[in-house]
Amino acid sequence: MIVRAYAYRTQTETSQTMLVWVVVSLSAVILWSLLALWRHTRFRSQAEEALIAETSFRRAMENSMLTGMRVIDMEGKITYVNPAFCRMIGWDESDLLGRSPPYPYWPPDQHDIQKRLMDILLSGSTPTSGLEMDAQRRDGSRFTARLYVSPLLDQRGVQTGWMTSMTDITEPKRVREALAAAHERFMTVLEGLDDAISVTADTPQGSELLFANRTYRRVFSSQATGHDELSAGRRGRFTDEAVEVYSASVQRWFEVRHRTLQWVDSRRVRMQVARDITERRASEEASIAQQEKIQLTSRLITMGEMASSLAHELNQPLTAIANYSMGVVARVRAGMTDPAQLLPALEKTTAQAERAGMIIRRIREFVKRSEPKRQRVTIPAIVDNAVGFAEIDARKRSIGIIKRIPEWLPDVQADPILIEQVLLNLLKNGLEAMQDSAKRELTVMASLRQDHVEVAVIDAGHGLGDIDPSRLFEPFFSTKPEGMGMGLNICRTIIEFHHGRLWAEANPTGGTIFRFTLPWIAPVHPPASTPPTQEQTV
Repeated sequence: MIVRAYAYRTQTETSQTMLVWVVVSLSAVILWSLLALWRHTRFRSQAEEALIAETSFRRAMENSMLTGMRVIDMEGKITYVNPAFCRMIGWDESDLLGRSPPYPYWPPDQHDIQKRLMDILLSGSTPTSGLEMDAQRRDGSRFTARLYVSPLLDQRGVQTGWMTSMTDITEPKRVREALAAAHERFMTVLEGLDDAISVTADTPQGSELLFANRTYRRVFSSQATGHDELSAGRRGRFTDEAVEVYSASVQRWFEVRHRTLQWVDSRRVRMQVARDITERRASEEASIAQQEKIQLTSRLITMGEMASSLAHELNQPLTAIANYSMGVVARVRAGMTDPAQLLPALEKTTAQAERAGMIIRRIREFVKRSEPKRQRVTIPAIVDNAVGFAEIDARKRSIGIIKRIPEWLPDVQADPILIEQVLLNLLKNGLEAMQDSAKRELTVMASLRQDHVEVAVIDAGHGLGDIDPSRLFEPFFSTKPEGMGMGLNICRTIIEFHHGRLWAEANPTGGTIFRFTLPWIAPVHPPASTPPTQEQTV
């Protein structure tokens, strides 16, 4: 074994120090790179988590939407649909993606229409209000949908297709069509009414006409002046009560009703309904004139029927006057002119003349033609006058008339002649019904019933039998062979003219009771001890 040794020059201290710094620097770079890589990895992980959350949120939002979303490219090929779109048409996503027109949800009989709509969509001419189309589900059922279209742009702003949203409007359209049909029917009814209907609102410039139907426009044109004219100063007083107003501009009478209501813009407006009653008023006036003639005829007939009794009643005072006058003349011719002896005869003559004059005056007032004139009258006065006529016939038939009339009864607003005509007719019927009756008393009663006075004529005649009491007041219905059947009908008309009521009922003790009511006009305050009803027999 041979050992040889060689000597070499070793490195300096400076080179060794540099090498150490190089190693340290490389280690620091590696550590910085590792730190930067860790930070980048952490940032990327956070970005991926945010992207996943955002994607999940958008996916959840798309899945929960009720509006169907569909994306097509520039040629019309479907590139995206959301679950709502699939549920709406009943086709799966796999059945739709990549499909070009015609789509499976197009109705087979509307391909031409759908193709025209697709051309409008692809040309970008879709109106902002959207397109309305019919779609067919997979099960064959159809619905109406509305499409809203907007361009789909990529990140560079280049259009890559069209985003469409589809909404099922079948039910809203049905409701809208039903409302439109109801509105059309309502307007048809309003336009077809003969009443003039108008709605106005107050403005600083005056009344503004908001609505007027055809009748109003035909009569008053499209101005609010007709509405204001028919208001007749009733602004601020709106009730359902109808008032009759004369329009000088069109020379017609109208029955007008007013009401306030809230308009579509929440304003308070006035609605007016005016009915033309010109012909009705003319008919009513003619009917009133005819009724007056019938009433006068009825009074003349009554006086004609009582002519013999009235002649007998007048004959008594006239005969007495003649006898007293002849006696006075005989005494004067005989020279017996002692005033003490002539005065009683002359006084009796005067009394009989007054009695005859009273009978003639009653007849004249009863049969004279006059306009109905309501005035404040008392029930006792009306009863006395009517009984004054009827007692002539009553004495002839040997029937007594009993009056039971309280003196404290309130007054009534009535035409005394007409009410006397009613009462006399009822008394006359009662006397005729009691012609063969064993009972010889006819009763006239009056009593107070809340807001009206009731007068009753009670006879003890043959009664109604099987006759319906309401038929007694029908025109030309009579229970008497020689009767015309108009007397009671006229009586009811007179009482209803005075806002009262006339009816008949069976008398429990035999006979018939006729009752009529009249509203009283004065409050009644009977004393603590109400005086008894005065009963008088004539």
